[in-house]
Amino acid sequence: MRVAVDTGGTFTDFVAERDGELLTHKVSSTPQNPAEAVLKGLKEMGVPSPPVLLHGTTVGTNAFLTRRGGRVLLVTTRGFEDVIFIGRQNRPKLFDFFVKKPPPLLKPSQIIGLPERIDAQGQVLKALSEEDLSLLRRFLKRKRFDSVAVCLLHSYANPSHEKKIKDALRDSGLPISLSSEILPEFREFERTSTTLVNAYLAPIMASYVGRLQQSLPKTRLFLMQSSGGLMPAEAVGRRAAATLLSGPAAGVYGAFALARLLGRERIITFDMGGTSTDVSLCDGAPTFTRSYQLEGYPIHLKMIDIHTIGAGGGSVISFDRGGALKVGPQSAGAEPGPACYGRGGLNPTVTDANLVLGRLVSEFFLGGRLPLKRELAFKAFARLAEKYSFSVEELALGAIAIVNTNMEQAIKKVSVERGLDPADFTLVCFGGAGGLHATSLAERLRLREVLIPRFSGVLSALGLLLARPSFDFSQAVFLKGDKVAFEYLLPLLEDLAEKALKNLARYGYRREELRAEAEIDLRYQGQSYELTIPFTFDFKKTFHALHQRLYGYSLPLSPLEVTAVRINLAADPPCFALPKVSGKKIEVISHQDVLLGDGKKARVPVYRWEDLPAGANFKGPVLLVGKYATVWVEPGWQATLDDYGNIWLQA
Repeated sequence: MRVAVDTGGTFTDFVAERDGELLTHKVSSTPQNPAEAVLKGLKEMGVPSPPVLLHGTTVGTNAFLTRRGGRVLLVTTRGFEDVIFIGRQNRPKLFDFFVKKPPPLLKPSQIIGLPERIDAQGQVLKALSEEDLSLLRRFLKRKRFDSVAVCLLHSYANPSHEKKIKDALRDSGLPISLSSEILPEFREFERTSTTLVNAYLAPIMASYVGRLQQSLPKTRLFLMQSSGGLMPAEAVGRRAAATLLSGPAAGVYGAFALARLLGRERIITFDMGGTSTDVSLCDGAPTFTRSYQLEGYPIHLKMIDIHTIGAGGGSVISFDRGGALKVGPQSAGAEPGPACYGRGGLNPTVTDANLVLGRLVSEFFLGGRLPLKRELAFKAFARLAEKYSFSVEELALGAIAIVNTNMEQAIKKVSVERGLDPADFTLVCFGGAGGLHATSLAERLRLREVLIPRFSGVLSALGLLLARPSFDFSQAVFLKGDKVAFEYLLPLLEDLAEKALKNLARYGYRREELRAEAEIDLRYQGQSYELTIPFTFDFKKTFHALHQRLYGYSLPLSPLEVTAVRINLAADPPCFALPKVSGKKIEVISHQDVLLGDGKKARVPVYRWEDLPAGANFKGPVLLVGKYATVWVEPGWQATLDDYGNIWLQA
């Protein structure tokens, strides 16, 4: 039996697979100690100690955003102590004279520069002395640090000095992050930043995972990485930064795997939960990036390219100082949650707005386990509406229009801004709140087809069940001219694969269990940035075609440069078959008065999603309420259930 658990800002979701049957569950998150919700949910499911637990977590992300990571000592080359503060010249807001940089992860007093030097070819110019290492050990003993980050100049070309430092500090018992192990690639600021973030999160992630393992001693624990692959819990200290997009990555992976099983490979994923909305574009495969930034800190690890905005069911509705209505990014979270939860929340949220408009059915929310209090939602809106001379309904409609606009812009960010028409893709909506906004977004973007998975409320957890153990390794190389050829690159990739296999042997993975995929970073000579492409015999042709598609031109006669080689080692994906729908009746369970987008009211039939048979067909307006999600089908749209209980929406 395998159990997958995804921790969100508002709810913690569970999906368990037992003998081909899927069991689902959902509990409120416990932000102060996420492990509490995990253990509570397992107990309620009747599996307090499952053999295998697959986990998507926001612990690392939250620790970074709230600056509650470990106290890090950064060791670098003397003269380069300020690299992490100087960064790049890029300004995110060119004309903002009052822009504030996010709070730093460490102070200058937490950085020590050692008098050593290696050049770009890996030659030692100034050796690292025992006296310097002794000084470093004494400094570490005098100060209280939780972890160490080591990033020396040009260590990607020669890691010997970094390894000496690690050996010298091994007795400290602290987690030590080496840039030559985490990101052995050139570009000093990005390498320093990635190593620092890893060291900053390592003690937090190790502590969290340690508590879980202590509570589940007989359970084999795996964590989801931002790349969509699983890693064993023992590796989390070395790869803590790889968990930053753990939960959202599981959602994208699950949505794409499901859509591909249903015959769709060009999709836009739309994950609207309680705190945020995550969107990503998959054109035949998930889109990856190695240029992710979190509050100005680049993390140059392989990640699924996800755009996140602060728009979820718990997003707070308010007016700014200029009197403009806004939604989010602040969220009511799990505690106190939206006003209608009855947990003391006073501010109106998107969930309250949908309830006021009649698009949520109070008694069926979360399968009836969390009945919503409509009067509290009205009261929260009434306080705000009265102050700004609106009716409650006008304010709720305005809030929904704003949050839909924010989400529309997010989808355009991953499609239109990359030269792709969203109308050519299927929108896959999931998350507890996704189905409430699906048809509105599709109309705005002129989409012809929307898929709302049967397990949409827990799809990120389902994505964990579909994922496989996966590990990425890279090495900087600099090849020009005639050496940019298959016969030169193949030995380099074979050497990297051997090192990677030895690295994974410590976690119990055998060579025959893993499949390798090779990639290279390629650019035209003189360019500043590269494209990562699969390593095949005709890789040059692939590069020119990709460059043409992304930038509108290619230079087939220009010389090329290779700057890095990459290897991905992954196990085979688990065997998985979608369970077919078991519903047998089309029966109206109630009627609901719903306020439509034009301000008119309509009496709308309500159906229970789980009761419906395959082939059931409905014309909007209609409400389909499920155990974990509600689907609002607007007028002019048609909803159809497939053999697996997924809802397809078409205009």
